[in-house]
Amino acid sequence: MTAQSDAHPEPTRQAPDGATSAGTTAPAHTPAPMWFHEYRTHKTRNGQKIELVIYRKRAGAPRAGEPARPILFLVHGSSMSSLTSFDLVVPGAGEYSKMDVFARHGFDVWTMDHEGYGKSAHTDGNSDIASGVEDLRAAMAVVERETGQSRCHFMGDSSGALRAGAYAMAAPDHVRRMVLTALTYTGKGSPTLAKRAEQVEFYRTHNRRLRDRAMIESIFTRDKPGTTDPAVPAAVANMELVHGDTVPTGTYLDMTAHLPVIDPARITAPVAVVRGEHDGIASMEDLWDFFAKLPNGDKQFIVIAGAAHALGSSRHRHAFWHAAHAFLTMPEDV
Repeated sequence: MTAQSDAHPEPTRQAPDGATSAGTTAPAHTPAPMWFHEYRTHKTRNGQKIELVIYRKRAGAPRAGEPARPILFLVHGSSMSSLTSFDLVVPGAGEYSKMDVFARHGFDVWTMDHEGYGKSAHTDGNSDIASGVEDLRAAMAVVERETGQSRCHFMGDSSGALRAGAYAMAAPDHVRRMVLTALTYTGKGSPTLAKRAEQVEFYRTHNRRLRDRAMIESIFTRDKPGTTDPAVPAAVANMELVHGDTVPTGTYLDMTAHLPVIDPARITAPVAVVRGEHDGIASMEDLWDFFAKLPNGDKQFIVIAGAAHALGSSRHRHAFWHAAHAFLTMPEDV
């Protein structure tokens, strides 16, 4: 597998205060201008090269000889691509960009569009969890080349938590700490997955599913209406639907027919499991079972009160960001 990169300026998106959220300009409240860069790499399947797009954001451009910054790699879920998930702008509603938040905390923040999402190649594959692991392998080759570092923190959201966990099983030497949010384990007791399983035969026979404006909006209301600002669903849909109204079925199939797809006993890195109080993707008992089997004693189980599945865009996102930052910055020997 060969990694290649090119600079592709991200289209300018208007931020709430009139500044831009990509390129070399940042909102006025940030301590340093945000530097944004886009890379392209590929993985190979059955002799076919599949292009993957990777994004990087940090406070200030890289400079020769500067101290290394901790790397945080964000892994998106089933229904939205990476920048919608992690670099969202909601006009007039405050900060929603996880990339900006953690860049201001001193992290070198990376993410990617998995196969079939965003700017990455839309193929005849279904972009299941195993495919996501191969995507992350290709991305990590770019991260290592560009930063000289071979270990990252990972933060995965929903099926992104499954992708990150599966990658940690396959490549433990590349993982420092992990934050797994909106995670499911066996699926036992999950009302969301029970409802989703009604469509399992469709997921088996189709590689893409409809993800229109109504479906996007339902993500923020299905567990408990009111946990998200009403401006958020519209902003998410506006940003995401430029990539089309369908997404791959692979992670939905894995979560309805193949759980568990990760083995907590094989994840050796420190892990924080973070869930919203009202998240229907997993029962509390299921996640406690997962947590108990994690072998590294440096682990945390965190419940964000008042939040539902969409933690990073909820009214309580700041509590989530604070908890994640505290976990990721703990001393290595704790």
